[in-house]
Amino acid sequence: MNKVGIFYGPVGGSTERVAKRIAKEFGEENVELIPVHDATAADVERFQNIIFGCSTIGKATWQADAVKKDWNQFRSELANVKVEGKTFALFGLGDHLTYPFHFVNAMGEVATGLLEKNAKIVGRCSVKEYEFKESIAVIDGEFIGLPIDEDFEAEKTESRVKNWVVRLKNKFA
Repeated sequence: MNKVGIFYGPVGGSTERVAKRIAKEFGEENVELIPVHDATAADVERFQNIIFGCSTIGKATWQADAVKKDWNQFRSELANVKVEGKTFALFGLGDHLTYPFHFVNAMGEVATGLLEKNAKIVGRCSVKEYEFKESIAVIDGEFIGLPIDEDFEAEKTESRVKNWVVRLKNKFA
């Protein structure tokens, strides 16, 4: 398997902790962790297998400074990425109790941009394991990536990450 690029943001919180857990499951020698606030399209293009990780703070606060700086800035770079021959996976953090109508929506926003470019996205997850009302990260009846709720389901994170990475290893060339 080629080295996996894990691009995540914001730094210093749950998204970074989950990115590091994913790296550990792949074997840290098999991944490179890259905060999106420092990333460019050229950084993404160095990898064949790419994971994007983001958090959804809640619809009213999506534009919070850290998230805005990280992902809104990086989206302009992402628009320049050539997706041909690459495989993408996504993970998103959210709070299913406080924001049940916007659960992991940021993951859906990132996915939408990739899908518009006909990117290959793997690692979908069943909605049956989650409680929420709505999410734009649900595409064709499944989450487009791995949803994580560190606020109210932190005890499930380790097993969810392990199971997801096992599936990804089979999808990443």
